[in-house]
Amino acid sequence: MTSVGRILVICTGNVCRSPYLERRLRQLLAGTDAVVESAGTRALVGADIESGSSAALAAIGADTAGFASRQLVPALLDEADIVVTATQQHRGDAVALHPRALRKTFTLGELADLVRDADLAAEARNAPAGVPWAAVVADVARGRRGLNPARTADESDIYDPYGRGPEAYDRMSHEIESQIDVVADALRPPSI
Repeated sequence: MTSVGRILVICTGNVCRSPYLERRLRQLLAGTDAVVESAGTRALVGADIESGSSAALAAIGADTAGFASRQLVPALLDEADIVVTATQQHRGDAVALHPRALRKTFTLGELADLVRDADLAAEARNAPAGVPWAAVVADVARGRRGLNPARTADESDIYDPYGRGPEAYDRMSHEIESQIDVVADALRPPSI
């Protein structure tokens, strides 16, 4: 079986959007060897998942235990096979911190658009041995940039619910849920 590899998810404080994305991807990629982690560009280091995100995750059966916010550092970007960000600004911040991450860093919406109709089964047949599947998906997505109109920040960015009420967390989770299945399906190596 092909190794999935390391997936890094980024937002600002690493307490709302990226923990939600991290734990949903872990849930959707259960049964694989995927390593899904998250970090923040201005993390509230050591903090737990915000209660609104935690409640949204619990409502869909995702595990919220054992989480602690952490700061994004170059080593995390270097180790990741693919990086998924909540906003275009986070993507820019990650690339500014570690320029070599450009080739493997995408907003969630951008990644969903780029892999939605890609022939990943053909890519799997041609993938070099020993390359983690997430790295293959990143290469496929990068190669498809420019095939579709790019999303604007308003269309691409996941809403930040931090410090807001339940409706804000509902909006955040809806925006993530509308795209995450496409990404998770792409990150699950196809049977060939």
